[in-house]
Amino acid sequence: MRLSDDFVSEVKYRNDLGELAASYMQLKRRGRNLVGLCPFHGEKTPSFNIYTENGSFYCFGCGAGGDVISFIMKIENLDYLEAVKFLAQRAGMSMPEDDYDDSMSRLRTRVYEANREAARFFYKKLGEKEGAEGLAYLRGRGLADSTIRHFGLGFAPESRFSLGDHLLSKGFTESELIAANLVFKSRSGRGVVDRFYNRVMFPIIDVRGNVIAFGGRIMTDQKPKYLNTSDTVVFNKSVNLFSLNNAKNSKSRSFILCEGYMDVISLNQAGFSEAIATLGTALTFDQATLLKRYCDEVIICYDADEAGQKATARAIDILRRAGIVVRVLSIPDGKDPDEFIRRHGDKGHAAFKNLLESSGNDVDYRMFKLKASFDMTSTQGKLGYLNECVKILAELDNPMERDIYASKLADDTEVAKPSIMEQINRLVRRRRSTRRKEEFKKIQQDLSGRDNKINPQYRDNIRAATAEENLISFLVGNPDKLSLIEKRLTSDDFITEFNRKLYIYFSQRIKNGQDPMTAVSADFTADEASQIYRIVNSYSEIQSTPQAMDEYIRIILDENTKLSMKDIANASTDNLAAYLKKLAEQKK
Repeated sequence: MRLSDDFVSEVKYRNDLGELAASYMQLKRRGRNLVGLCPFHGEKTPSFNIYTENGSFYCFGCGAGGDVISFIMKIENLDYLEAVKFLAQRAGMSMPEDDYDDSMSRLRTRVYEANREAARFFYKKLGEKEGAEGLAYLRGRGLADSTIRHFGLGFAPESRFSLGDHLLSKGFTESELIAANLVFKSRSGRGVVDRFYNRVMFPIIDVRGNVIAFGGRIMTDQKPKYLNTSDTVVFNKSVNLFSLNNAKNSKSRSFILCEGYMDVISLNQAGFSEAIATLGTALTFDQATLLKRYCDEVIICYDADEAGQKATARAIDILRRAGIVVRVLSIPDGKDPDEFIRRHGDKGHAAFKNLLESSGNDVDYRMFKLKASFDMTSTQGKLGYLNECVKILAELDNPMERDIYASKLADDTEVAKPSIMEQINRLVRRRRSTRRKEEFKKIQQDLSGRDNKINPQYRDNIRAATAEENLISFLVGNPDKLSLIEKRLTSDDFITEFNRKLYIYFSQRIKNGQDPMTAVSADFTADEASQIYRIVNSYSEIQSTPQAMDEYIRIILDENTKLSMKDIANASTDNLAAYLKKLAEQKK
């Protein structure tokens, strides 16, 4: 069973893509369409297009495309059914009962439920005798009971079977708990063993309020000190962020990026609910792209040790590429946010706020770190410092920003500003030239089909594949012309298998009286759907005339004939070779 087309069409009708997308990104009108910086990859020139006439989108930068359901699937990391539920709820609609059978959706639902029940179990244990050590640890770190309750902190007992036995008694199956990474199979044959034991537990909650994973801190010297849930059907540590649900609700457009759970929790307790942290990994571009939806600026607040400084430099580059303004906060005496706030007691909020307000942007930070690494008393050291600073300033897109920092650099090094600007502008021109070459190369690759993984036959059949795509686009826009097309060619005349698959799919839906595009997000993979929406949205009205249709059909048939003649020629050559070989053998 599956959701009916009528229900899906109603969900899409009640959720305008332009209006919905505007809640995640900034959009500008360009003719009949809306454009903006793509929320799925970092870019500085808008390439994300929303086609208001058919309620679809396509990004010419990363190739993402689809309808309003596809958009929610991708931006909220949901599967198809969850995305439809999300949109139905937004529109005040009820989902049809027992109308959709999807085992993966059911598993995801059960994993969410298991995680929620596990969080309750850990929280309850924290207040019992078994959790006394964990509670003492949290209180020793200065956390109030209200903070512990707000974050749902808990404790995993020392027994290796406590959580598993509890969840099994609640009706969860072993396979569901293994899928949630809460347990794993016992080597001794005892059933399942708890993944977390003798640890203070930190629930990881997504922006919709679902418990998606856990982090746990061990109470002994055993390694690792922190253990996180591995990736599951509802959790990807490289995409999610700790306490993003709180930061999102803080109403601040400036987030504080910390290294660990305790830093975030301490900052929240001190009144900074905009604090977030990665989940045991360095900041990823996917996380930066996620942040871009909820904030405009990120203040990096990592440790002052060597590892923290390397992580800061890496995070600056990633956040800038995602289009986020970056500042860097340095805590005195190498303290982390948790230590700093606890040391200042009741004045922790005011003290940390002063640090925030005095924190410099990433350019100031990088230039400061560079200066400390060169001997500024020597000519060679000063020259090295200048060359590295010029590289940093050449990366800035804003000419005014480059000019201001060039003035600072000139004053700092006693080198004439025009000389510094000349070097900066030379690098800027070189970067622009490189970027243009890369863009031209990408256009060539797109036209040649070399990177078309969905339709790998495209590159060897460009003329035929282009005509096939045009004809498919024409058919979707003019379903009443299907009978005319079928009089002149069949699906067997299509040369590329993917386009043949699309032609059969759309033809069948039209014959069944269904809208061609309604179920694309359900019936195709995300990458296939993106390709389909590129095809449908890439052709103009001029290319959708009856005369254009005739030309597409003629090209397809013509290219098919050429391939058939080539096959015949190859077959004849093979036969001739076989005959000559046989003749030679007879003469021996």
